[in-house]
Amino acid sequence: MIYLLIALFCVCLDQLTKYLVTAGLEWGQHTHLIPGLLGLTRIKNTGMAWSLLSASQFRWVLAAVSVAVSIVIIVILLRNKLTKWENFALALVLGGAIGNAVDRIMLGYVVDMIETEFISFPIFNVADSFITVGAIIFVILYGIRSIKEEREKKNAAMPELRRLRESRERAEEEKNDDADGKL
Repeated sequence: MIYLLIALFCVCLDQLTKYLVTAGLEWGQHTHLIPGLLGLTRIKNTGMAWSLLSASQFRWVLAAVSVAVSIVIIVILLRNKLTKWENFALALVLGGAIGNAVDRIMLGYVVDMIETEFISFPIFNVADSFITVGAIIFVILYGIRSIKEEREKKNAAMPELRRLRESRERAEEEKNDDADGKL
């Protein structure tokens, strides 16, 4: 399935960037990519996003959560009940989740390296970017589709409601006509 290949591409790109940064930078070393905007700083992240739950005892919990999320996404993708763009968004999330899970399982931490220089923001990696972008795209697309489906249901119900209203009005008119006829 194409979406699993997209996820695999994301994992490979994530692992490649982590390999290149690990080979080229020492721990804590910083280099500017676009001065004042973006840089690289190699750090260990023992927690989850933005170093939340940073403690070695959470290593296997976080790895298990990543694996569980990945399995759920794979099942959703294989059911093929979403739009192609929703599936694409989930493939990005899947690739990012697997990319970070590989680090947690193999290293005990995640290699982060992308640092924004124009604002104070936690250092992150390519997998985090895939997860974030994929989740945002999915929420927007799924939300739009859900709203459209609700409107379609409502519009489909409108003719039936109109018929019921008209039927009620006719019955009321007939009742009034009968009452007028008896007078």
